[in-house]
Amino acid sequence: MWNRSELKRKAKEVLRTSYWKAFLVSIILVFVGGGGSPPSFNLSFGSSGSSGASGPSGMDVDWDALAPFLAIAIIVFIVVFVFALAFRIFLCFPLEVGSMRYFKQSAEHEVNLNHLGFAFNKHRYWDIVKSMLWRGFLNFLWFLLLIIPGIVKSYAYSMVPFILADNPNIGYRRAVDLSKQMTRGHKFRIFVLDLSFLGWILLGLLVFFIGVLFVMPYINATKAELYLQLREQALKDGLTTVEELRLKRIPVL
Repeated sequence: MWNRSELKRKAKEVLRTSYWKAFLVSIILVFVGGGGSPPSFNLSFGSSGSSGASGPSGMDVDWDALAPFLAIAIIVFIVVFVFALAFRIFLCFPLEVGSMRYFKQSAEHEVNLNHLGFAFNKHRYWDIVKSMLWRGFLNFLWFLLLIIPGIVKSYAYSMVPFILADNPNIGYRRAVDLSKQMTRGHKFRIFVLDLSFLGWILLGLLVFFIGVLFVMPYINATKAELYLQLREQALKDGLTTVEELRLKRIPVL
């Protein structure tokens, strides 16, 4: 069973010699939105209690004149939404996996910024996009249901980017299923692990909010150490194999 303080100790050891590289990767991860689920929109339609087409002051509104402007506004909104969604799917998702690849490999004593481009390979790219999109879609559906189930499931799917960083061709359903199996019985402890960074985050917020960015490498490095522990346990329990994860050998942690 993994220990929170031990994960943090190992993360600090890694960052002691590679902090600024980890900082750069963390900045990229922040800007690509490393959370993982597509944006949701709450559309509320108010009712004024009157069916008449009148403005707030009782003046008549010429909807015929406004129609072209409303149509243009709707089209612009749709174009922006589609562009933002495409940007998130086709660029941010692969960069998120590449970032997790960097932190995972750093935890395994291979500090190399080239891992950021790991997903942008024709033999990996589409499988990674498909798997991350599937995870995001599932998260989105759970958050539509209720906030608490959505949070729980986000922890259940949290290892997907790390799994793809090991084997990008594992398959979108298998990546999600394996993440669920690896985090079973650990979700609350992972939540507590996140809470343990709250003090650092609040301290960072006091420094003009920029200080939070300097905490992110510590958080990401700790999550990488967590994945290695969960992966080792999954291998011991027979949930996966060295061949499935394309590991050269079973790591000794």
